[in-house]
Amino acid sequence: MKSNALRQVHRWPVRITHWINLFAMVCMFMSGLEIYNASPLFDFRFPPQVTLGGWLGGAIAWHLAVMWLLAGNALCYLLWSLFSGHFRRDLLPLRFGALQREIWLALTLRLKHQHGRYNAIQKLMYLGVLVLGLLLVLSGLAIWKPVQLQGLVSLFGGFDTARYVHFYAMFGIGLFVVIHLLMVILVPRTLWAMITGGKHE
Repeated sequence: MKSNALRQVHRWPVRITHWINLFAMVCMFMSGLEIYNASPLFDFRFPPQVTLGGWLGGAIAWHLAVMWLLAGNALCYLLWSLFSGHFRRDLLPLRFGALQREIWLALTLRLKHQHGRYNAIQKLMYLGVLVLGLLLVLSGLAIWKPVQLQGLVSLFGGFDTARYVHFYAMFGIGLFVVIHLLMVILVPRTLWAMITGGKHE
């Protein structure tokens, strides 16, 4: 006989920080694109429909306000992950052999998704996005306070270089989000698990 017990896949701290992070990242991306448009690094600008703030001052206000929400949310997630064993249990270890094998399985469309278990590719992506997030924060601080944080600006090789690092880190996280959404489309039950915390077994 089948049991209707709900198996926990994502605990409540993961779910809450995930959805707060979604809102905050959307606001950060859109306001960041408006800031970029005011002084573009490349020979293109983003359409106003995907920006937030309406003008440079408004975009900066949004960016800085949401920055604190994002930072507080990230701190809560990191502390909970460290003290609950989430990092150690779910994201480590990351073995090169397993990564090679699972990349090949993914390329040949034979990689299976096991609910509640991160495969090597997922581990690499989640750890990678944490590194990109750290780069985003540090380069953002260097851009925001270049005089007060001259040492940090120098570490990046100057203000202009920090802007490029900030842009590419944002692009990397954007790429992660796109891949993440594609995975949700391919395995839609993962969305339900992130809403409810589990699935009926």
